[in-house]
Amino acid sequence: METMMDGLRLDGRTAVVTGGAGAIGMAIAADLAALGAEVVIADVDLAGAEQDADRAGAGRRAMRVDLASPASVAEFAGAVGEVDILVHNAGVAIVEPFTESDPAGWDLMWQVNLRGPMLLTKLLLPGMMARGWGRLVFVSSDGARAGSGGEGAYAATKAGLFGLAKTLAREAARAHVTSNVVCPGPTDTPMLRRVSAAEPGLVDRIARGIPLRRLGTPADVAGLVAYLCTERAAYITGQTLSVSGGVTMH
Repeated sequence: METMMDGLRLDGRTAVVTGGAGAIGMAIAADLAALGAEVVIADVDLAGAEQDADRAGAGRRAMRVDLASPASVAEFAGAVGEVDILVHNAGVAIVEPFTESDPAGWDLMWQVNLRGPMLLTKLLLPGMMARGWGRLVFVSSDGARAGSGGEGAYAATKAGLFGLAKTLAREAARAHVTSNVVCPGPTDTPMLRRVSAAEPGLVDRIARGIPLRRLGTPADVAGLVAYLCTERAAYITGQTLSVSGGVTMH
């Protein structure tokens, strides 16, 4: 008899989480592993990825990939083996007024935030389609969806994931591969805390502007990503979903 919990396991599936050494990436990797997936924690910071894998024990392994380097992406794709779930979580953000921004920074964000995911997906998606099952999840940003001061170039590169994900949702649908975007809103991560250290009270002001009156947590984001990777989400594709505590409502 089918129950509400059927279809939530990922036993026998292999998942790749890029940016897996970061706070949100670690939470995503933990949730996928808890559902039974074999998780590859992929990050340019191999030591950080290895620490995460060691803390978790069985079900996770670490590999290095530099998304800014096409050669590194190709090497990673050739070494990782068959992949069923690909979570594009890695990202680089440079926060500054657009008129004062350095185009060199634009190039780095374009390479990591958009070109890297495009290259890696191009290499791993054919295998998913050939096997008749797959999950693509692109972690973008509510700053890309709704705009955010100081994040013009970052938002532009992350917004590119919307068009990519929707197109892949159409192209891969008949192979039972879904493609969706998750957009975190203000999230309590070490990166945010570092930024707010230079501006006392910033975190509290951000929280007061959120309908749920708190910052998001990495676990809030990870829960949605993990669900989208399960069989219970097999009919959800081409969607952009915010995890923002109500900041974004559309």
